[in-house]
Amino acid sequence: MKKITKKTYLNWYEEMMFWRKFEDKLAQVYIQQKVRGFLHLYNGQEAILAGALHVMDHEKDRVITAYRNHVLPIGLGVDPKRVMAELFGKATGTSQGLGGSMHIFSKEHRYYGGHGIVGGHIPLGAGLAFADQYHDRDNVTVTFLGDGATRQGSLHETLNMAASWKLPVVFCVENNGYAMGTSVSRSSSHEDIWKLGLGHEIPCGPVDAMNPENVAEALDEAIDRARSGGGPTFLDLKTYRYRGHSMSDAQDYKTKEEVEEYQKIDPIKQVKQVLLDKKYATEDDIKEMDKKVKDRVKECEKFADESDYPDINVMYDVVYEQEDYPFIPHKL
Repeated sequence: MKKITKKTYLNWYEEMMFWRKFEDKLAQVYIQQKVRGFLHLYNGQEAILAGALHVMDHEKDRVITAYRNHVLPIGLGVDPKRVMAELFGKATGTSQGLGGSMHIFSKEHRYYGGHGIVGGHIPLGAGLAFADQYHDRDNVTVTFLGDGATRQGSLHETLNMAASWKLPVVFCVENNGYAMGTSVSRSSSHEDIWKLGLGHEIPCGPVDAMNPENVAEALDEAIDRARSGGGPTFLDLKTYRYRGHSMSDAQDYKTKEEVEEYQKIDPIKQVKQVLLDKKYATEDDIKEMDKKVKDRVKECEKFADESDYPDINVMYDVVYEQEDYPFIPHKL
């Protein structure tokens, strides 16, 4: 595995803090109605992305995920200003403001969404992997999904195909324990989601995903297996989200005490503690990074605020036209 160094921890802290504050800002502007529709936040799950990015090959490997998807493209290199602009519905967004919260996309950065249908993107992840295998490309697709998506038939159909054809794909369940709002213990006959891989004879297992080192170690092995022709891996990344399923979720299914217990092992706090314990950074260094993060978030909000909304004709320009069916321009 790529060595985890002082620089790694410094980058982890700054990036995870940026992702957290970026989404805190989204929560704030959502209340101001600058962001409309649904908004699913990643707060608490940042160690998963940090660990995965450390071991992925950014020139080859792809990512596809569901709708809790704002910080993943940022981690892959998409300009966060454009991500925020997309959520504001602005023309400068990653999808010209037409996709919104659930449909961030960047082929340039090997990020294939952003999908609003629960479990609908899982076969697409296997499809990307099949294309790489078919064309003899040395790439791996990392497919993220929520624990709620493991109840969808599409997952089991995809696992069967991926195992049969030894596709270069890694399935990562971001298991925050509650899907939309129902705990795993109430929606399943067992709580060990990783065991679903056993039925397809796919290497599988649980991972403490509140710590980026654990995620990096598990993903490194899985990606290496996929790249070398060993087929898929199914990982149960046990994490926690501090906010609800979406901004409209009152989280009545959680207790204050439960949230406080998970906050004690917050991934950002864990990384900060390593920085201090190993003297990689001082409290003043951390304050400077925090200030830098806040300034970056302000720049993103300013960019999104000052960007224009897309012209109404864009809605029609992006719709495919049949050659044998005349296009009738929209009349305002």
